[in-house]
Amino acid sequence: MNKLKAILILLSCLGSFHITSCQVFQNSELTITKLEDNMWVIETSDNCTMYLVEGTERALLIDTGTKIEHLDTVVSSITKKPLDVVITHAHGDHAGNINFFKEIWMHPADTVLLSSRYKGKVNFVKDGDIFDLGGTQIEVSHMPAHTPGSIVLLDRKAGNCYSGDAFGANHVWLQLKPLSPMQTYVNSCLKMEKLMDGGITKVYCGHYVYIKKPYDKSYITAMRLLAEALIKGTAPEAQPYSAKVGCANPMSVTSGPATIVFDPDNLKQEKGQVFQK
Repeated sequence: MNKLKAILILLSCLGSFHITSCQVFQNSELTITKLEDNMWVIETSDNCTMYLVEGTERALLIDTGTKIEHLDTVVSSITKKPLDVVITHAHGDHAGNINFFKEIWMHPADTVLLSSRYKGKVNFVKDGDIFDLGGTQIEVSHMPAHTPGSIVLLDRKAGNCYSGDAFGANHVWLQLKPLSPMQTYVNSCLKMEKLMDGGITKVYCGHYVYIKKPYDKSYITAMRLLAEALIKGTAPEAQPYSAKVGCANPMSVTSGPATIVFDPDNLKQEKGQVFQK
């Protein structure tokens, strides 16, 4: 898409009575939509999602997607403020374009998954760290299970959580190596529920393109209850997953809005360990 078309889209948003939920940029690879006063969602043609949050002093890009040319230039067309880049986890669909940036932030537990081709500076975050953007503070919260270093980013003032793949998008993948116990996922869900009791109201997932809305607490609770049922052996009957990804025999189980894809051998081992205790 040429620059003139991008400018016309932006001007149409500025002239609208409804500032939010307005498309501001589009090309063959991605679409950028303004969802809130200082927040944009970036959706790629291969169904990945990034978020851009802007404060009065700095901006934060959450994840970098994949298969995108000149992502840095695209982002700079939306905000001119100094940019920090943080990845929620190191899978390729969320960290595929980190080479466009000289430095990134991530949780150290995911370095085992990080591409060795990245030559920039890697900064590590921990639970409770803050990105101060000026008037907007984004807090790191460690939510392992999908990957060991999965994090979510919290904007407590706006009530927003940017969750990457920590809780999935209708379904969560827990069958990928390095594997975590199902109880780790339960613990992350409990932690997220507590955060939502404390003021977080919207969970913007890492594949927003599929659902076009944030999740509320009921979704996180449904995920937790299903994970607990898997551990207890009371979950609905699991079915073979549609693709053999992550393990030899991935299985999928659904209850209400929640679907969990898991490795039955890993779950069996976890149950055995609990029984032995």
